[in-house]
Amino acid sequence: MDTNSEKKARWFIVHTYSGHENKVAKTLMQRVDAMGFADRILDVLVPTKEIVKVRAGKKETVKEKIFAGYIFVKMVLDDESWLLVRTTPGVTSFVGTQNKPTPVRDEEVEAIQKFTELKTPLFKSSFSLGEAVKITDGPFSDFLGSIESIDEEKGKVKVLVSIFGRETPVELDFLQVSKI
Repeated sequence: MDTNSEKKARWFIVHTYSGHENKVAKTLMQRVDAMGFADRILDVLVPTKEIVKVRAGKKETVKEKIFAGYIFVKMVLDDESWLLVRTTPGVTSFVGTQNKPTPVRDEEVEAIQKFTELKTPLFKSSFSLGEAVKITDGPFSDFLGSIESIDEEKGKVKVLVSIFGRETPVELDFLQVSKI
């Protein structure tokens, strides 16, 4: 890769079928290599973030796409490179006007890359405020309550539990409560 291509290259957002981002990115890079476009299409990015989901009472860390249905392509835009990307199976369009894709500023892509590299996984809950739940673990096991607050960063919920006829907030882990 020569430095001239590196200087001219810009990031563009490509719309794909949702759920097919990784496959489209892989296919695009295979086509780039096979057709000798490595000097014009330099990089393909599918931004993902590690999050912790609670399913069936168990925590699992999964990679979730930040922009479902989109991939980022760093390329020198000309008619041939545009056509190669546009005709890749799974690609529906470029983001921008119909005939002129809109480039993304390098700073924006760098910010997205930094965000994806943050090590603290985020918790993803399926709970909502005011929802009725049953406490399944700990000293309040089998108590019923309603969710007062949700902290997805820490994986905690605050549940209002009726103790001695009084509503008392109890902070619990996502794993300690279940929907009724």
